[in-house]
Amino acid sequence: MERRCKISNFFDICKKKPFPIVRNCHFLDSKDTIKPCCFALRDLSNNYSEMKHQRKRVIVSVTNDLVTDQRVHRSCMAMHQAGYEVLLVGRRLPTSAPVKRPYATARMRLLFRRKAFFYADYNFRLFWRLLFTRADLFYANDTDALPANYLAAWLRRKPLFFDAHEMFPEVPELVGRPRVKAVWQRIEDCLFPRMARRPHTAAVTVCRSIADRYAERYGLTMGVVRNVPMRQPSEPAADARRRADALLASLPVDRQLLLYQGAVNVGRGVDWVMAAMPHLDGCHLVVAGVGDEYERLHQQALQEPYCHCVTFLGRVEPAVLRLITPHAALGLSLLENRGLNYYYSLPNRLADFVQASVPVLATDFPEIHRLVATYEIGTLVPPEPFDPVSRRTPPPDARKLADTIRQSLHFWQSLPADERRRRFDRAAADLSWENDKNILLQQLQTII
Repeated sequence: MERRCKISNFFDICKKKPFPIVRNCHFLDSKDTIKPCCFALRDLSNNYSEMKHQRKRVIVSVTNDLVTDQRVHRSCMAMHQAGYEVLLVGRRLPTSAPVKRPYATARMRLLFRRKAFFYADYNFRLFWRLLFTRADLFYANDTDALPANYLAAWLRRKPLFFDAHEMFPEVPELVGRPRVKAVWQRIEDCLFPRMARRPHTAAVTVCRSIADRYAERYGLTMGVVRNVPMRQPSEPAADARRRADALLASLPVDRQLLLYQGAVNVGRGVDWVMAAMPHLDGCHLVVAGVGDEYERLHQQALQEPYCHCVTFLGRVEPAVLRLITPHAALGLSLLENRGLNYYYSLPNRLADFVQASVPVLATDFPEIHRLVATYEIGTLVPPEPFDPVSRRTPPPDARKLADTIRQSLHFWQSLPADERRRRFDRAAADLSWENDKNILLQQLQTII
């Protein structure tokens, strides 16, 4: 007996009805035809493919391993949520942790890990990937990823978007290395004026001081998208809570925590605070992050007199760090006067401290001064002058720095809770990614 199943209004199941409705399609046994239904499914597949390719595809590139770069992740999420198809390209290290994101990621294995060979290898491989990968826009993070993006955008006649997280030739690692600094300066001198004249090119940076300097030197107009966290981040996973609880359990509960979070690189002032810790009874320094100076300072912290008052947590995932930060009594952002990059910087850790309602102790540089003085959220420390002979900033007197920390802690303990809440609520409302991501999307829409 012939078995027949009649399905009417096949596409009425889909509320949006993107395709013509096929009525009275029959699924028959093997002796009969099922062409009407096959044609309908084929049209459905083809139209879905066309709709998918109508989404603008942005290839974002950065030279790190993607794990802890929250600015790049927030930018990619903003584009992903706005309907762009995002591919984030970085590098893979032997110690790189897995990356799970709602957008596509790719990490390249490179032959070299440091110095000029690394940057050459990265840009060479990135260029060939950009040249033969479907894209509607190339998005370069920082000057070290710009050469490959600029050349690919020029050859393929695609829009180019540049996000300067810092003034790359002025990073502290290049202080005292004039030849290397000259190479990066030459790259910017070559590309930035061309970008200023090139149509379908846009650029942003992290603060107004850097934007003004690039506009004055190259005529390159840059929007300002600050490196600030989300006001209401997603609820942390249970695994993140367990790791945060384990790290907090390793810290003393009877001492006030002084927290430094971020890259442990040269000129970040971690060694200054370590020198002041023996003069601070009742305080404990916590360093969350890794970097060029991590091993040296970590080994120093294992010895007397620091072993009882300093803890290095190493690399901490952002979701875990957000749970640790509110336990700090004071957040630290002391920078050496090592070039214009630090002088004009607005460290993202300041916004992280604000979102956690943690007062800060920071160096009195222009952008930092503007933030701290406007919202009255911390104490400013006058910068020490840079010594061109030793090529570094002399450390402050350890006892004086300890006195400053002690006075700051006393002030915030004596401040009424309502006044403290008012200050941080006002600052947090401004320093949130929900505000700045709109500037990023507006800049993108002008060129794509």
